[in-house]
Amino acid sequence: MQHRKDNTDLAESTLFIGKLIEEELRRQERSVTWLSRKIHCDRRNVYDIFKRADIDTSLLYRISQALHVDFFECYSRQLGAPALQSRVSTATISENTPPPPIVSRLIINNIVAV
Repeated sequence: MQHRKDNTDLAESTLFIGKLIEEELRRQERSVTWLSRKIHCDRRNVYDIFKRADIDTSLLYRISQALHVDFFECYSRQLGAPALQSRVSTATISENTPPPPIVSRLIINNIVAV
């Protein structure tokens, strides 16, 4: 892994997850209130999520379930990890889908990095 020499490179490569969530919510023509009910939080918190560059994995999983979109795939693609991408592919997440093993491990052990 190469080290970044300045903050400009890091900023350009950072995935702005809140914006992606907001765009998907709008694409599905769903309301902020709808999402707040689905993820069990106040709607003001949803607006806060839209402003975030990063997000807790358990919250991202709940949002992925609600919108039936695998937002974890965005991070996998950014890593450029072919093996991980092939396992994630373009899968969607339904409300009844259990978390994948890696997500369960992250949530249970409060591990931020894999």
